[in-house]
Amino acid sequence: MESSFVLPLGLNKAEAYARFLNDYTAFITGETDIVAALANTSAALHEAFGFFWVGFYIVASDEWLSLGPFQGSVACTRIRRGRGVCGTAWAKGRTLVVPDVDAFPGHIACSSASRSEIVVPLRDARGEIHGVLDIDSDRLAAFDDDDQRGLEAVVEVLCSTLWQ
Repeated sequence: MESSFVLPLGLNKAEAYARFLNDYTAFITGETDIVAALANTSAALHEAFGFFWVGFYIVASDEWLSLGPFQGSVACTRIRRGRGVCGTAWAKGRTLVVPDVDAFPGHIACSSASRSEIVVPLRDARGEIHGVLDIDSDRLAAFDDDDQRGLEAVVEVLCSTLWQ
């Protein structure tokens, strides 16, 4: 099935996320293969919003996240719990929006071009975290409340599809 997630011009951020979420929900619902779902989610977000880097880190053990499907340049393969933005979002169990990655204590620089970042935990219905959605921008302060709400909604749809 061919699908395009290119958004029409002229939408504000909230409208863009609403449009994306509608199309994404129809596209992803019923997918049970985690690799396929994560790969297509990262590709759809990358295509729709033009993010510099978008992908997933998956819980590999109590101490490590491991690189999952992504779109963008080569990335770090493992991140320790509590380290960097991804490991901290995992440890704290909440979304982190970082306007300037250079000001984030312990930031892990997989790419020197990354300037800001948002990370959203992936939770099942019991609240257990299975990984994180990680999105980087090559611009400072690229992410705001609209991004947080929009991406948390996308992750909710994804998680309800994979971990009912």
